[in-house]
This record gives sequence, C-alpha cells and structure tokens, in this order.
Amino acid sequence: MNKKILNYLIFIIISLILLYFARNNYRDFNINKAISACVLAKKQSTNNFDKDLVKKQCEEDIKKSLQNN
Repeated sequence: MNKKILNYLIFIIISLILLYFARNNYRDFNINKAISACVLAKKQSTNNFDKDLVKKQCEEDIKKSLQNN
C-alpha cells in the first residue's frame, strides 16, 4: 500500500514539474505569435508603416495586458 502511494506521489511531482516547464516554454511562443498578429493587423490598417515602431508598440500593449491579468 505504501509503495502504491509513493508511486502516485512521484508521478504527481514529476507531472507538476513538466507542466511548469511546458508553461514557461509555450508562454514565450504565444507572446511572439500575438506580437506578430498585432503587427500584421496594424500593417493592414495603416498607410505609412514603420515596422520597428509598430512592433515596439505591440510588445508594450501585450505585456501591459498580461500584467493586468
């Protein structure tokens, strides 16, 4: 009985560690995709387009919205 509980406990700990690392890795991926989508949307909606300026504005907006959540 104790070995079975120990196996469950080890499984849960390993699962939590893996979920933590996956969350951190995919968070950066999702942020980059959101920034790219924002830049693309602003490119389509404006006539004069400065990619560096728009990218910086999108990064600030997305990071600000993430801090509010």
